[in-house]
Amino acid sequence: MRTFENHPCFNPEAKGKFGRVHLPVAPKCNVQCRFCNRKYDCVNESRPGVTSSLLSPGQALHYVTRLLDMGKPISVAGIAGPGDPFANPEETMETMRLLRRKLPDLLLCVSTNGLGIAPYIPELAEIGVSHVTITMSALDPEIGAQVYAWVRDGKNVYRGVEGAELMIHRQLEAIQLLKEHDLVVKVNSILIPGVNDHHMVEIAARCKAMGVDLHNIIPLCPVEGTPFADVEEPSGKMVNELREVCGKLVTQMTHCQRCRADACGLLCEGTTQETMNLLQEASNAPINPDEDRPYVAVATREGVLVNLHLGEAEEFQIYSHADGEFMLVDTRKSPPRGCGDVRWSTMARWLKDCRAILVSSAGPKPTDALQQEGIKVIVMEGLIDEALSAIYKGKEVKAPVRSFACGKGAGCGGDGGGCG
Repeated sequence: MRTFENHPCFNPEAKGKFGRVHLPVAPKCNVQCRFCNRKYDCVNESRPGVTSSLLSPGQALHYVTRLLDMGKPISVAGIAGPGDPFANPEETMETMRLLRRKLPDLLLCVSTNGLGIAPYIPELAEIGVSHVTITMSALDPEIGAQVYAWVRDGKNVYRGVEGAELMIHRQLEAIQLLKEHDLVVKVNSILIPGVNDHHMVEIAARCKAMGVDLHNIIPLCPVEGTPFADVEEPSGKMVNELREVCGKLVTQMTHCQRCRADACGLLCEGTTQETMNLLQEASNAPINPDEDRPYVAVATREGVLVNLHLGEAEEFQIYSHADGEFMLVDTRKSPPRGCGDVRWSTMARWLKDCRAILVSSAGPKPTDALQQEGIKVIVMEGLIDEALSAIYKGKEVKAPVRSFACGKGAGCGGDGGGCG
């Protein structure tokens, strides 16, 4: 078994010496828990599923490197959302690969609902991911049906007991595979009074039987806009009594901070403004900061404003930056319409030296295609020069988003479907 020594979540003696950083590279989720509302909120809100920025794998590496260069006592980098790491497997695995190659001494961990992790466990072990957390709040499908609103496996969505059965099966399968690959496993269980409080001992017993290293009973944090918003948060007495009973079966974590998906630093610290500034800086860097991509592409009608939908742009103006000045260096045709997804992969090739593209709107398919090739799609409306200034200074592009992308009013869905 690998050591707990320098992991502050697994070793309470390390929490004041070593810090962790959560990397928000996984926005999508494959499960809707009835206690979860993944609104991006202010820095003062500390709960899972919340982040102030999203990062690409390359930006995540850049961010961690900056933290370490500044002397932050970070011993472990993990991915805990804001969705689920394995609803975003490409981003999750690439982040782990980059971190292992560039920062070989860093501990790596992931926290997941367990639904989609199993196919990736062998590679996680090969990369050297040492700690994995599975959030498992029920073993009885009838109880699980009260916890999960729906479960999505590929293109299929399951609800009620059927969804809970699938979820529980995958979680137990994942724990078994993780232990077979000699990874340290923590199980998080969300304590929901009246739903699963009577069920915690059974979960702890199963954890013991499967060789789980640590069990973390997390009291429900009632969140506005969820079915459990009006459920009273478990009292300290209830939590402590359950931890005492369950602790006779499996070691209990008692210092959890219910961390955000972008938490950083020592567990005893809140998220600092300095850290949030670094995170924002990283999110505004090129998607792959180590690549030389000197240009920015712009969808514009007249060369002054960003005011064209990605799908309707027949050409893009290409800008560079030198000595504080922006220069129009090229005009490139857009691939012809009518060729489906091939259009977006072709566009990515034709713009491969661009770090970003400025458009008034873009659909999810072209956005994914371009961003997978390292081209950040920035949806905004406003002056080209102001947007370029922000991009080349590594700042957020602050400009109003258009309500309708193509000037077609309510007839435009804004998804590029009628423009490609």
